[in-house]
Amino acid sequence: MVSETKVLTKGIPKTSFLEKIKPQAELIAAGLSGVFILAGWLLDKNGQEAESIVAYLLAFVIGGFAKAKEGIEATYENKELNVEMLMIFAAIGSAIIGYWTEGAILIFIFAVSGAMETYTMNKSHKEISSLMELQPEEAVLISSGLEKLVSVSELRVGDLILIKPGERVPADGTIVKGHTNIDEAAITGESMPVSKGEQEEVFAGTVNLSGAITVNVSKESSDTLFQKIIQLVQSAQSEKSPSQLFIERFEGTYVKVVLLVVLAMFFVPHFLLGWDWNESFYRAMILLVVASPCALVASIMPATLSAISNGARHGILVKGGVHLENLSHLGAIAFDKTGTLTKGKPVVTQVIVKNGLDKDSLIWKAASIESHSNHPLAQAIVKYAKENVSKELFHPDSLEDVPGWGIKAVVNGEQWKIGKAAFVGKEITEKFADGLAKDLASQGNTLVYVEIDGELSAAIGLKDVVREETKLAIDHLKKQGIHTIMLTGDSEKTAKAIAAESHVAEFFAECLPETKVEHLKKLKDKYKNVAMVGDGINDAPALAIANVGIAMGEGSDVALETADIVLMKSDLPRISEAIRLSQRMNRIIKQNVVFSIAVIMVLISSNFFQIIDLPFGVIGHEGSTILVILNSLRLLK
Repeated sequence: MVSETKVLTKGIPKTSFLEKIKPQAELIAAGLSGVFILAGWLLDKNGQEAESIVAYLLAFVIGGFAKAKEGIEATYENKELNVEMLMIFAAIGSAIIGYWTEGAILIFIFAVSGAMETYTMNKSHKEISSLMELQPEEAVLISSGLEKLVSVSELRVGDLILIKPGERVPADGTIVKGHTNIDEAAITGESMPVSKGEQEEVFAGTVNLSGAITVNVSKESSDTLFQKIIQLVQSAQSEKSPSQLFIERFEGTYVKVVLLVVLAMFFVPHFLLGWDWNESFYRAMILLVVASPCALVASIMPATLSAISNGARHGILVKGGVHLENLSHLGAIAFDKTGTLTKGKPVVTQVIVKNGLDKDSLIWKAASIESHSNHPLAQAIVKYAKENVSKELFHPDSLEDVPGWGIKAVVNGEQWKIGKAAFVGKEITEKFADGLAKDLASQGNTLVYVEIDGELSAAIGLKDVVREETKLAIDHLKKQGIHTIMLTGDSEKTAKAIAAESHVAEFFAECLPETKVEHLKKLKDKYKNVAMVGDGINDAPALAIANVGIAMGEGSDVALETADIVLMKSDLPRISEAIRLSQRMNRIIKQNVVFSIAVIMVLISSNFFQIIDLPFGVIGHEGSTILVILNSLRLLK
């Protein structure tokens, strides 16, 4: 038993060590290849030709194995030649004509560029790997008053779980007991902790910083917001942009053309230009190296993955390179109003009280009455009272809810009526406070009137207020030359007020879901590329038809699934950031493409005029690939 334990213990470090070095395997192989090239060169200098060839062969095999395997497998699967096969042919050709050093250097630099490309891919996947590690595997289930440690996959909707300070939240749910601060950086990208109490939501993968909380599980482990983020970014990294697809289609044809030209170069210069056979073959090998489009092929994918990873790190989840590429070409952006430009919840903006009445006392009594209603306007009045009046709410003597109109109550013998204008007498409300209430309504406010003993005593203005960051976000978009539009189901009067307050250039009121789709179609005809930003189920059709659909992270599941981009923190200025990221990505891709094509043209010309030798051809070609990948890595900043 003891020896068995020792064997197991000894085995653990070996496995973990192999796992650690696996991501660096290509780089280690390239390094070993370089060591054998140096050994081969030194042996050759000392006249040990046979030993030097053995060293070069080891450099070929160790350095070229990964790329050769990749190239042969891809050729077999796709029935199409690729860049890796060109490199294999060039290295073998160099060895055949006795240029062992040059062939080995070609393999070495090709291995280094391949290792760098793999590093870029690994770097772009790192955020997802680290996210997946953040999800706890176990949770403390409270069942029949007892605590039990269970697997997260066993949790079901309605289960109660205990989350202690310092622990990660294992599942989405609602706090039913306790108060704490939650670090939501894994979900929103925001570093500041968020205070959470009873009836507030918590999300899997976030960290409970202070108090112990009991949470009612609201979603299965596979449906959590955390899992959705992982799935979204994973699908984004596997989806290729139009530029990448074009390059991949172009690669197969280009490789065939290069091989035909190389074949022609074996014979044509010999017969037409008088080159000897050795020189013709040598120049054909150089052409095989320098004409290979390695840098061109590496121009797009590393840049796209780096940009997607950068966005994910800042709470901007892009579902694919195509959507990120489209962002920089937007002519207009349409916004839903409620929950997107606005907070989505009514708040009290102003209270007008009849002369001679105490405002605080009236609000306190009105809130005490409204606290018995679940209507959003009633809850907004209660919240306002709690924030502005330092008195505990009380229970009225009697209460009668009048559905669709308002509420009646008796408070200390006074007859109270709270509700819409028609409930207390519309003709009276229009003249109240010298028309001030009417002005409030014209500014997009919904008015709730208070009548005491048959006398109109107060008017409370409530409005779904514009988010604090909305104006900043819209102004940034305008500076970027993008036309902004608001689509809302609200009345013309309310829409006009919100549009002015939020700085959007144009608005369309009284929109049904199908009306929004019609407006999107017209906007696409006019501006070509149009984005739609929304958060609700009713926005899903418009999000789907837009060139780029952008969903708010706090929005409905349907909106999140339909959209192409998700703003995890529901932070509108992130749209402008995403557009800048898209512009940077497209700019870097263009730089890469132009640079790689220019290098190929210069090297081909230099080879034809017999200016360049194989070592410089290798360095020029593979060096350009490395520079292109390094340029793409700038997007990770």
